[in-house]
Amino acid sequence: MKKHHTIIIAGAGGIAEAVGLLLMEWSEVAPTLFIGDRTHSKAKKVAHWIQEGTTKSGFIQDFHLAENGLTDEMKAILLQGDIILDCLPGSQAPRIAQFAKDFNLHYANLTEYVVETEEIITLAKEAKTGFILQTGLAPGYIDLLANGLFQQFCIDFEVDKVDKLEFKVGALTNHAVAPHYYGFTWSPVGVATEYLEETIVLRDFKKTTLPSLSERTTIIIDGIAYEEDLTSGGAADLPDALLGKVRSLDYKTLRHPGHYTWIQEQVANLEHTTDAIKGLQEKMEAIIPHIEDDKIILYAAVEGKDATGILRRREIAKCILPQKVGKHQLRAIQTTTAAPLAQAAQLLLETPLSGVVLQSQIDPIQFLNGNYILNVYGKI
Repeated sequence: MKKHHTIIIAGAGGIAEAVGLLLMEWSEVAPTLFIGDRTHSKAKKVAHWIQEGTTKSGFIQDFHLAENGLTDEMKAILLQGDIILDCLPGSQAPRIAQFAKDFNLHYANLTEYVVETEEIITLAKEAKTGFILQTGLAPGYIDLLANGLFQQFCIDFEVDKVDKLEFKVGALTNHAVAPHYYGFTWSPVGVATEYLEETIVLRDFKKTTLPSLSERTTIIIDGIAYEEDLTSGGAADLPDALLGKVRSLDYKTLRHPGHYTWIQEQVANLEHTTDAIKGLQEKMEAIIPHIEDDKIILYAAVEGKDATGILRRREIAKCILPQKVGKHQLRAIQTTTAAPLAQAAQLLLETPLSGVVLQSQIDPIQFLNGNYILNVYGKI
C-alpha cells in the first residue's frame, strides 16, 4: 500500500494470518488491521501472532465477528474500514459481501464456490465500491497467468483464437504415502467440494459443465510426474470471457500419482449419502494427516496455430516453497493464496474501481507484476 488504509480481515485461519502479515511487512505504508472471527479467541491469537511477526509498526486489533446479526462493535469497525478481505469459508461470502455493500466498503474474497460467487455478483452490481471475487491462488493467480499467456500468444502469433488453454495447480506435500498419497495443506471441506461439484469448461469453443474427476491424465512438470484431473471453481470466469476464442479450456488440480484412484474408491461408497461433500470430507480426515511442509506446483499452457499455420505451444511452470515473511515462516499455500488477495486490496484501494471485478477483467501484466505477487511468485 502506498497510502494508509484501514483493512478488515474476516476470518482467523491460516490465510487470514498470512495476508495480515504480508500487508504489514510489504506495504510502503503499514495499514491499520482489524481481525474478526466468530471465535474471538482465535481472532485475538491471530492479531497477536501478526504483531509478534512483523518488523513494522502498525495498529492491529481483534474483534468478535458474530455468526449472525450485527453487533455494535462490528458496526463501529465497519464504519472505520476501507475494505473487507474475506477469508471465511465460501458459504459465508454473500453475508460478508453484503456488509461491504451496506457500509460502502471495498471487498475481496478467495472462494471457489460458484453459487455464492453468482449471488455476490447479483448483490454488488450497482455497488459504488469495488468487489474483486475469487482472488486467491486457484481461482485467482492461475487465471490471470493463463489469461495473460493467452493474450500474449494472440499478439505474438497474430491470431484471435487458440486450440487449448490449460491451467493447473497442486497444493502438495513433499512426500506421499499409501493408500491416499496426500496430506492436507488447506481446508478439507474445500478439497471435498472441488472434487464433487461440477466444473465449467470450454469444449469446441462452447461453455459446458463436466463432472469433476472425469478427465484424469498424467503430466510431467520439471521432470516429475503428476496426475491431473478436473475440479470445480478454478477456472473463475475465463470460460465466459474466452467463449468462442478457445476450443478447449479447463482447470485441473495436480496430485501425486495414486491419490485420485483412492478418492474414486471413497466416492463410489457415497452413492446413497445425502451429503456427499461432508461424507467425503469425513472419510478423508479419518486417514489423511495435516502436513505443514508443503509446496505449490502450478502450470499454464496455451496451444494453437500461428498466422502461418505452424502449431505453437507456450508453457509456464513454477514451484513455490515455504517462505519467511517478517519473523514468521509461512507455508507455500499461505503465501500463494494471500499475495493475490493483498494485491487485489491494493488495486481496489488505489485505483477507481466499482461494482464486480472478475478475474478476466483484471490487467494480467499489471497485477502479476505487483509488489505482493512478485515477492511470492517471482517474475513470469
